[in-house]
Amino acid sequence: MFGIILTIIAFEIGVTIRNKWRNPLLNPILIATILIIGFLTATGISYDTYKVGGDYISFFLGPVTVLLAVPLYRHIQALKKAWLPILAGIIVGSATSVVCVITCAEIFGISKSLMLSLIPKSITIPMGSVVSEQIGGNPSITIVAIVITGITGAVTAPLVCRFFRIKNPVAQGVAIGTSSHALGTTKAMEIGEVQGAMSSLSIGVAGVVTVFITPVLLKVFA
Repeated sequence: MFGIILTIIAFEIGVTIRNKWRNPLLNPILIATILIIGFLTATGISYDTYKVGGDYISFFLGPVTVLLAVPLYRHIQALKKAWLPILAGIIVGSATSVVCVITCAEIFGISKSLMLSLIPKSITIPMGSVVSEQIGGNPSITIVAIVITGITGAVTAPLVCRFFRIKNPVAQGVAIGTSSHALGTTKAMEIGEVQGAMSSLSIGVAGVVTVFITPVLLKVFA
Protein backbone atom coordinates (compact mmCIF):
# COMPACT_ATOMS: atom_id res chain seq x y z
CA MET A 1 0.00 0.00 0.00
CA PHE A 2 2.98 2.32 0.53
CA GLY A 3 3.62 3.00 -3.16
CA ILE A 4 -0.06 3.48 -3.94
CA ILE A 5 -0.73 5.88 -1.05
CA LEU A 6 2.44 7.89 -1.70
CA THR A 7 1.55 8.28 -5.39
CA ILE A 8 -2.02 9.39 -4.66
CA ILE A 9 -0.95 11.91 -2.00
CA ALA A 10 1.79 13.36 -4.24
CA PHE A 11 -0.61 13.69 -7.17
CA GLU A 12 -3.31 15.34 -5.03
CA ILE A 13 -0.75 17.87 -3.82
CA GLY A 14 0.14 18.52 -7.46
CA VAL A 15 -3.52 19.06 -8.38
CA THR A 16 -3.99 21.45 -5.44
CA ILE A 17 -0.94 23.49 -6.44
CA ARG A 18 -2.07 23.59 -10.09
CA ASN A 19 -5.59 24.71 -9.16
CA LYS A 20 -4.27 27.44 -6.87
CA TRP A 21 -1.81 29.10 -9.25
CA ARG A 22 -3.19 28.00 -12.67
CA ASN A 23 0.23 27.97 -14.30
CA PRO A 24 0.74 25.50 -17.20
CA LEU A 25 4.23 24.73 -15.89
CA LEU A 26 2.71 23.43 -12.64
CA ASN A 27 1.64 20.09 -14.06
CA PRO A 28 0.32 17.68 -11.37
CA ILE A 29 2.24 14.73 -12.83
CA LEU A 30 5.49 16.69 -12.88
CA ILE A 31 4.95 17.93 -9.32
CA ALA A 32 4.06 14.42 -8.11
CA THR A 33 7.18 12.98 -9.75
CA ILE A 34 9.42 15.56 -8.06
CA LEU A 35 7.74 15.00 -4.68
CA ILE A 36 8.07 11.22 -4.85
CA ILE A 37 11.74 11.37 -5.91
CA GLY A 38 12.44 13.89 -3.16
CA PHE A 39 10.66 11.81 -0.52
CA LEU A 40 12.42 8.57 -1.47
CA THR A 41 15.79 10.32 -1.53
CA ALA A 42 15.26 12.07 1.82
CA THR A 43 14.05 8.94 3.60
CA GLY A 44 16.48 6.52 1.99
CA ILE A 45 13.66 4.27 0.83
CA SER A 46 14.68 2.32 -2.27
CA TYR A 47 12.88 2.65 -5.58
CA ASP A 48 12.27 -1.11 -5.60
CA THR A 49 10.28 -0.77 -2.36
CA TYR A 50 8.13 2.00 -3.85
CA LYS A 51 7.78 0.12 -7.14
CA VAL A 52 5.95 -2.77 -5.44
CA GLY A 53 2.91 -0.53 -5.04
CA GLY A 54 3.66 1.69 -8.04
CA ASP A 55 3.34 -1.29 -10.37
CA TYR A 56 -0.32 -1.65 -9.40
CA ILE A 57 -0.95 1.87 -10.67
CA SER A 58 1.06 1.18 -13.84
CA PHE A 59 -1.14 -1.84 -14.48
CA PHE A 60 -4.09 0.46 -15.15
CA LEU A 61 -2.30 2.35 -17.94
CA GLY A 62 -3.68 -0.05 -20.54
CA PRO A 63 -7.35 0.10 -19.45
CA VAL A 64 -7.19 3.87 -19.03
CA THR A 65 -5.82 4.25 -22.56
CA VAL A 66 -8.73 2.20 -23.90
CA LEU A 67 -11.20 4.43 -22.01
CA LEU A 68 -9.93 7.40 -24.01
CA ALA A 69 -12.06 6.04 -26.87
CA VAL A 70 -15.17 7.42 -25.11
CA PRO A 71 -14.60 11.12 -26.00
CA LEU A 72 -13.58 10.03 -29.49
CA TYR A 73 -16.92 8.29 -29.96
CA ARG A 74 -18.70 11.48 -28.91
CA HIS A 75 -16.90 13.43 -31.65
CA ILE A 76 -16.87 10.77 -34.34
CA GLN A 77 -18.36 13.21 -36.87
CA ALA A 78 -15.35 15.50 -36.61
CA LEU A 79 -13.14 12.49 -37.29
CA LYS A 80 -15.15 11.50 -40.36
CA LYS A 81 -14.98 15.01 -41.81
CA ALA A 82 -11.22 15.38 -41.46
CA TRP A 83 -9.92 11.80 -41.43
CA LEU A 84 -7.34 12.37 -44.19
CA PRO A 85 -5.62 15.44 -42.64
CA ILE A 86 -5.73 13.72 -39.25
CA LEU A 87 -4.10 10.56 -40.58
CA ALA A 88 -1.52 12.55 -42.54
CA GLY A 89 -0.68 14.62 -39.47
CA ILE A 90 -0.17 11.55 -37.29
CA ILE A 91 2.03 9.82 -39.88
CA VAL A 92 4.19 12.91 -40.43
CA GLY A 93 4.41 13.56 -36.70
CA SER A 94 5.43 9.98 -35.91
CA ALA A 95 8.04 9.94 -38.68
CA THR A 96 9.42 13.30 -37.55
CA SER A 97 9.84 11.98 -34.01
CA VAL A 98 11.85 8.98 -35.18
CA VAL A 99 13.99 10.97 -37.62
CA CYS A 100 14.76 13.61 -34.96
CA VAL A 101 16.09 10.94 -32.60
CA ILE A 102 18.26 9.41 -35.33
CA THR A 103 19.56 12.84 -36.39
CA CYS A 104 20.36 13.93 -32.84
CA ALA A 105 22.15 10.63 -32.24
CA GLU A 106 24.37 11.30 -35.25
CA ILE A 107 25.07 14.91 -34.25
CA PHE A 108 25.83 14.27 -30.58
CA GLY A 109 27.50 10.89 -30.98
CA ILE A 110 24.88 8.95 -29.01
CA SER A 111 25.43 5.20 -28.95
CA LYS A 112 23.26 3.03 -31.15
CA SER A 113 21.76 1.21 -28.16
CA LEU A 114 20.65 4.48 -26.56
CA MET A 115 19.34 5.77 -29.88
CA LEU A 116 17.20 2.66 -30.38
CA SER A 117 15.89 3.04 -26.83
CA LEU A 118 14.82 6.64 -27.46
CA ILE A 119 13.07 6.09 -30.80
CA PRO A 120 9.69 4.98 -29.30
CA LYS A 121 9.62 7.94 -26.84
CA SER A 122 6.43 9.43 -28.26
CA ILE A 123 4.14 6.39 -27.96
CA THR A 124 2.55 4.80 -24.91
CA ILE A 125 4.58 2.71 -22.47
CA PRO A 126 2.92 -0.67 -23.32
CA MET A 127 3.66 -0.24 -27.02
CA GLY A 128 6.92 1.68 -26.65
CA SER A 129 8.61 -0.91 -24.44
CA VAL A 130 7.73 -3.68 -26.90
CA VAL A 131 8.98 -1.68 -29.90
CA SER A 132 12.21 -0.87 -28.07
CA GLU A 133 12.86 -4.52 -27.29
CA GLN A 134 12.15 -5.61 -30.86
CA ILE A 135 14.56 -3.12 -32.46
CA GLY A 136 17.34 -3.79 -29.95
CA GLY A 137 16.85 -0.99 -27.44
CA ASN A 138 16.64 -1.03 -23.65
CA PRO A 139 12.97 -1.01 -22.51
CA SER A 140 13.89 0.52 -19.13
CA ILE A 141 15.49 3.54 -20.80
CA THR A 142 12.55 3.73 -23.20
CA ILE A 143 10.04 3.92 -20.34
CA VAL A 144 11.97 6.77 -18.72
CA ALA A 145 12.11 8.61 -22.07
CA ILE A 146 8.38 8.10 -22.61
CA VAL A 147 7.52 9.50 -19.19
CA ILE A 148 9.77 12.54 -19.69
CA THR A 149 8.31 13.14 -23.15
CA GLY A 150 4.76 12.89 -21.82
CA ILE A 151 5.38 15.26 -18.93
CA THR A 152 7.14 17.74 -21.23
CA GLY A 153 4.22 17.62 -23.66
CA ALA A 154 1.65 18.06 -20.91
CA VAL A 155 3.52 21.06 -19.53
CA THR A 156 4.35 22.82 -22.80
CA ALA A 157 1.35 21.94 -25.02
CA PRO A 158 -0.71 25.09 -24.23
CA LEU A 159 2.37 27.29 -24.64
CA VAL A 160 3.32 25.71 -27.98
CA CYS A 161 -0.23 26.03 -29.36
CA ARG A 162 -0.35 29.66 -28.27
CA PHE A 163 3.12 30.50 -29.64
CA PHE A 164 2.48 28.96 -33.07
CA ARG A 165 -1.15 30.16 -33.10
CA ILE A 166 -2.60 26.67 -33.49
CA LYS A 167 -6.27 27.39 -32.84
CA ASN A 168 -8.04 24.51 -34.57
CA PRO A 169 -9.11 22.04 -31.84
CA VAL A 170 -8.59 19.02 -34.10
CA ALA A 171 -5.06 20.14 -34.99
CA GLN A 172 -4.27 20.79 -31.33
CA GLY A 173 -5.44 17.33 -30.31
CA VAL A 174 -3.58 15.51 -33.07
CA ALA A 175 -0.35 17.37 -32.32
CA ILE A 176 -0.51 16.71 -28.59
CA GLY A 177 -1.48 13.04 -28.85
CA THR A 178 1.08 12.22 -31.54
CA SER A 179 3.98 13.85 -29.70
CA SER A 180 3.23 13.13 -26.04
CA HIS A 181 0.83 10.15 -25.87
CA ALA A 182 -1.40 9.58 -22.79
CA LEU A 183 0.22 12.10 -20.45
CA GLY A 184 -0.16 14.81 -23.06
CA THR A 185 -3.73 13.71 -23.66
CA THR A 186 -4.60 14.51 -20.05
CA LYS A 187 -3.71 18.12 -20.81
CA ALA A 188 -5.55 18.00 -24.16
CA MET A 189 -8.73 16.94 -22.32
CA GLU A 190 -8.31 19.92 -20.00
CA ILE A 191 -8.06 22.24 -23.00
CA GLY A 192 -11.24 20.88 -24.59
CA GLU A 193 -13.24 17.72 -25.30
CA VAL A 194 -12.51 17.80 -29.05
CA GLN A 195 -8.81 18.16 -28.35
CA GLY A 196 -9.00 15.24 -25.94
CA ALA A 197 -10.85 13.08 -28.45
CA MET A 198 -8.40 13.74 -31.27
CA SER A 199 -5.44 13.26 -28.95
CA SER A 200 -6.77 9.91 -27.72
CA LEU A 201 -7.17 8.79 -31.34
CA SER A 202 -3.64 9.89 -32.14
CA ILE A 203 -2.19 7.77 -29.33
CA GLY A 204 -3.26 4.48 -30.87
CA VAL A 205 -2.63 5.42 -34.49
CA ALA A 206 0.79 6.91 -33.71
CA GLY A 207 1.77 3.70 -31.91
CA VAL A 208 0.80 1.53 -34.88
CA VAL A 209 2.45 3.90 -37.37
CA THR A 210 5.67 3.94 -35.34
CA VAL A 211 5.79 0.14 -35.32
CA PHE A 212 5.68 0.01 -39.13
CA ILE A 213 7.83 3.00 -40.08
CA THR A 214 10.66 2.56 -37.56
CA PRO A 215 12.44 -0.33 -39.37
CA VAL A 216 12.15 1.54 -42.68
CA LEU A 217 13.48 4.83 -41.31
CA LEU A 218 16.34 3.06 -39.54
CA LYS A 219 17.47 1.55 -42.84
CA VAL A 220 17.24 4.90 -44.62
CA PHE A 221 18.71 7.26 -42.02
CA ALA A 222 20.73 5.12 -39.56
